[in-house]
Amino acid sequence: MTRILLAAASAAALLALGACGDGGAGSQAARSGIWAAGSSTVFPFATRVAENFSRTAGGSAPRVESLGTGGGIKAFCQGVGPSTPDIANASRPMKASEFAECQKNGVTDIVEIKIGYDGIVVATARDGGGFNLRLQDLYLGLAKEVPGEGDAFVANPATTWNQVNPALPAQRIQVYGPPPTSGTRDAFLELGMAPGAERLPAMAALKQADEDRFETIAHTLREDNAWIDSGENDNAIVQTLTRTPGSLGVFGFSFLEQNMDTVKAETIDGVAPSVETIADGSYPLARSLYIYVKKQHVGVIPGLEQFVMEFMSEASAGRGGYLQDRGLVPLPADELATQRAIANALTPMQAPAN
Repeated sequence: MTRILLAAASAAALLALGACGDGGAGSQAARSGIWAAGSSTVFPFATRVAENFSRTAGGSAPRVESLGTGGGIKAFCQGVGPSTPDIANASRPMKASEFAECQKNGVTDIVEIKIGYDGIVVATARDGGGFNLRLQDLYLGLAKEVPGEGDAFVANPATTWNQVNPALPAQRIQVYGPPPTSGTRDAFLELGMAPGAERLPAMAALKQADEDRFETIAHTLREDNAWIDSGENDNAIVQTLTRTPGSLGVFGFSFLEQNMDTVKAETIDGVAPSVETIADGSYPLARSLYIYVKKQHVGVIPGLEQFVMEFMSEASAGRGGYLQDRGLVPLPADELATQRAIANALTPMQAPAN
């Protein structure tokens, strides 16, 4: 009875928003279909769930958009109502600033659900040379600034990989990767660039003395065409590698699995990305994937709660489920049970620490 009353209250709130002619988040006409937007990495998983949900539940097929994690969360946080997504797909956790923006715009009940794991791969064309990259090689090859003489930081002078590490090929540094709105890029900076920078004594000392400056330098990629932003479509990066000999690409593990005939992943610190190394954390660039659900839309947008439970079902997110076939690395059984309980109870998240 309580859930029915809550759903009715939410419906009334959305109808009131829809009646307002202020051009705000709820001013558009009501819609019947579910709407999820965000990460390009989560996109194929959400699309697969949408296809299965549409076949079994009937009704309007869920709309899934690939806007990048930042773009999806921004749209999600614009307010409550039919002109805003019900779900934000994310390849990193929501930031404190994003959570605050949601709260400011009336999105007060957000359910954070971890759906599984993914790895960020650094890949080359299948017929390209081999790289055994260290984390510090990523920073030294791709950072806009690197340590110079004394306490100075200088524009990155490296033009070939063997200048970064003599054990690497004498190939031009040319890496295609995701843009600033992408959760894949955020995760690459957090898991690859920053830990790589910290292995250098000058950067480790900087982190101790001025953590904000350390983060700025470690997270700022080159702007001289050594790093090339390539949009939110990871498939486009895969295709670029086959057309650009010697180049490297940064994208999600799921896209590697779908394109093993044309590209190959390079090792990081001697570890190759695989379902096993991502699940156990031994691969350095492993990360968690999420969906964020607008609880205020549950009971108002038809089928939203059922769609979320389909996403977290054993047949979908479980080991051997259809999302694993798409490249998702499943959560361990106990962790999946915990996340499923959150989804079932629609437990709102607390504000992120940072």
